[in-house]
Amino acid sequence: MKEIKDIFSKQADTYATFRPESPDELYDFLLKDIGEFESAWDVGTGNGQVAGKLAEYFKTVYATDISQKQLDNAVQKPNIIYRLERAEQTSLPDNSVDLITVAQAIHWFDFEAFYKEVNRVAKPGALIAAWTYTLLQIDEGPTDELINNIYTNILGPYWDKERKIVDEQYQTIPFPFEELACPVFYNKVSWSIEQLIGYLNTWSSAGHFKAKEGYSPITLIEAELRQLWKEGEIKEVIFPIFMRPGKVKK
Repeated sequence: MKEIKDIFSKQADTYATFRPESPDELYDFLLKDIGEFESAWDVGTGNGQVAGKLAEYFKTVYATDISQKQLDNAVQKPNIIYRLERAEQTSLPDNSVDLITVAQAIHWFDFEAFYKEVNRVAKPGALIAAWTYTLLQIDEGPTDELINNIYTNILGPYWDKERKIVDEQYQTIPFPFEELACPVFYNKVSWSIEQLIGYLNTWSSAGHFKAKEGYSPITLIEAELRQLWKEGEIKEVIFPIFMRPGKVKK
C-alpha cells in the first residue's frame, strides 16, 4: 500500500483558519442524487469543513484523517464521529454509508486500496464524489502573475508529485464508478491581503520550502502583493472547483 504522507499536521491551526470552504451550489448538486441520509463518510476530512456541512443533512457523519492535529482543530458537531484512520483501511461497517466525499485529498491516496474500501463500506447505489480546487484567480493581471510565478517557478520543485493530479483537475485519476456529468463550480471569497497571505502559507510546497530554507517563501512576494492592495481593501478571490461524482455499483 502507498506510504502515508502527513504533510499538514505542522500547520493544522492555520489550515483551519485560511483554507476556503466549498460553495453551497456544490452541496446542492451532490445531495439531489442521494437516496437516503442515514450516514456519510468524509475521507481525508482535515479540519472537518465538509463533515460539518454534511452534518446538517445526515444522521451520522464519519470523518477520517491521518493527522491527529488536524482532527484536534476540526469542526465539532454531535453527529460527527472523527476517527484517526487512513482512507484505505477504516473501521466503518460493510454497506454502511450513503455518501462518500473526498475534498482536496484523493490525490494522496492509494487508489486501488481506497476504491476497494469504498466498495466495502458503500451501500449499493451510494454516491462518491472527489473534488479539488485549482490555482486561485484574482485580477487576471499583476496579482495573478505574481502568484503564478511563485506557484510555478519558485515553488515548482517543492510540490509533491501528487500536485500534478490537482493541476490536471482530477481528470487523470482512475475512477471506477458510474460517473455523473458535473459542472465546474466556483468558490468566491472576499479576502483581505492578510487572508490571502495566510492561505498561501498553507500550501504544502510552502511548508517544504520553509523546512529547507528556514523562512516562508511567501515573503518573497509579500511586499509586491501589498502594493497591489489598497489599505483595508477587500478583493474577490475565485477558486475553480473540479469534481468527479459517481454511483457505487455492486
